[in-house]
Amino acid sequence: MCRIILASGDFAAADIAAAALEMSCGRTADHDNPTKVHAHGWGAVWREPGHGLRAHTDVRSLAQSLHASPVPETKTDFLAIHTRNATLESQRGPAFTHPLTRDDGWYFMHNGYLPTAYLALGLDASAFDSREYFDHLVPYGADGLDHAAALGKLDALPPGGNSGNAVAVHPAGAYLVHWSAPDVATPVFFTMQRLRLPGLEVIASEIVPALAPATQWEPLPAGTVAHFPFPKEP
Repeated sequence: MCRIILASGDFAAADIAAAALEMSCGRTADHDNPTKVHAHGWGAVWREPGHGLRAHTDVRSLAQSLHASPVPETKTDFLAIHTRNATLESQRGPAFTHPLTRDDGWYFMHNGYLPTAYLALGLDASAFDSREYFDHLVPYGADGLDHAAALGKLDALPPGGNSGNAVAVHPAGAYLVHWSAPDVATPVFFTMQRLRLPGLEVIASEIVPALAPATQWEPLPAGTVAHFPFPKEP
């Protein structure tokens, strides 16, 4: 299972990276899941005005490698960071580190386990559930994500998974999907929190008091697909 944070607007990337670090180390954990530390790699995707999207991944923990990355010094108006605790021990390493990418320009981050997503693709077996969820949720070559269709695809998955919380990013904008299975065993763990400040919106897997007091955060409603359009590049 994983932790995700997304920021859109006016912010310092170092502050969002520090918030991701707090979550990854379990310092802000206040939920119903035994997983507190997320040390199986991390990644980020951000918008570099005038130059499009940039991404970074590292198989080391965020605590080990954040300051060896360009993320804290990045100047951006959109940043998403994913820190990972692999559900399956066999699924660790570069191929499984988010954001996952495709050659059609999409980036994808997932928090949860959807072992039946491969069935929606007509595959015989699952190789990596997050990759299969990516391909199911965002058809190859798509120019956006339809909110109702996205939630419909999740609702129609055969039972067996827990959460489809995800960030999908392409050159025209980003989408955050907040969805959990009706019978999820740890609903608090998969609840996402939203912080709205003048000129800034943050959505995160946990409340991070270093960004704002807990009273300023609110739970994101279940079944939300939030859209963050990007300005057109010249």
